[in-house]
Amino acid sequence: MSHKQRTREDNNMRVGIVGLPGSGKTTLFRALTRGTVKIEPYGSDKPNIGVVSVPDERIDFFAREYNPKKVTYASIEFVDGAARIHSEDGKTRFGSDFFQDVRQVDALVNVVRGFITASGDKPNAIQDVNTLNDELLLADLQQVETRMQRVEKQTHGLRKGVSTPATIELELLERVKSLLESGKSLKTVEFAADEERTLRGYDFLTMKPVVAVLNIAESDIGSDSAAVSEFREFCNTAGIPQVALCAELERQVSELPDDEETLFLQELGIGEPARNVLIRECYKALGLISFITAGEPEVRAWTLKTGSKVIDAAATIHSDLARGFIRAEVANAKTVMEAGGWEAAKAKGIVELHGKDYLMHDGDVIYIRFKV
Repeated sequence: MSHKQRTREDNNMRVGIVGLPGSGKTTLFRALTRGTVKIEPYGSDKPNIGVVSVPDERIDFFAREYNPKKVTYASIEFVDGAARIHSEDGKTRFGSDFFQDVRQVDALVNVVRGFITASGDKPNAIQDVNTLNDELLLADLQQVETRMQRVEKQTHGLRKGVSTPATIELELLERVKSLLESGKSLKTVEFAADEERTLRGYDFLTMKPVVAVLNIAESDIGSDSAAVSEFREFCNTAGIPQVALCAELERQVSELPDDEETLFLQELGIGEPARNVLIRECYKALGLISFITAGEPEVRAWTLKTGSKVIDAAATIHSDLARGFIRAEVANAKTVMEAGGWEAAKAKGIVELHGKDYLMHDGDVIYIRFKV
């Protein structure tokens, strides 16, 4: 099935591609969108926006099994140029518009240079990652201090030990300030459920998921160089998902027809494009899972937030399914594929019946039993 024939599910989750000048952001965007999006001219204030299907071998399996009229993959939206970092006089500049723009996306892909430039400049990938992280930390710290000044006015004159919404908020903000000053991103810290809800209202930048991309030279593909290993170790320690790829090669490969792309990758000894790995990493970082419905009319991946229940899945398909929900037939795609298909899985007793409180897992295949 050609990638141009696949349909995509509308999805509001937006991933902003950011990075220092010359890191390869737009080249990576072109690879992710397979050359299907018209690129705005350099210097334009308009971002490049493209909806990208999430590669899923489970959907491929059911598409082969049912040969449906329609195949729909999960999707996410990538934005290149949503938040621009400028360089003036050899110095990196983060304007206020950068932070405003970052707030408009749900996650970030931080592209860092891992190759030597034509002028001979060596990369410093870890420093580049820290440059963005430090700016996000400082922006959050400024926001916390501003909010604390306002809340402190509300607590002025209260007797010591008196608990009010303002004093509770101030105590939380003081803890957040301490964490930020120690260099901790808020997404790496566990908060109580009510604290989490409060913090989400502030839209702190360090709570946004970040995936780091090390843009390496084509000659470094497949070689676990010291630089790549060091970058991976740094990101693992910091809790940052990371992918190493050559954006220019990915761009070239992405614009080939599917059959030519497969042959080209086989010649290189590569199982799949690195862009596929990155797309799945972003989907996971956003806290999303996919569940599947399959049949002759359509094979489809639906998007849910991690921790959702089967009644939420039913409502995602159609509100009537949730209102009239009775039971759900559920089996994970992996076990269905191993069994040889849905009917074979039912015959082997793999398919189970669950009530509305069943916790959904990534790759669950479901059939909803409901009454009108």
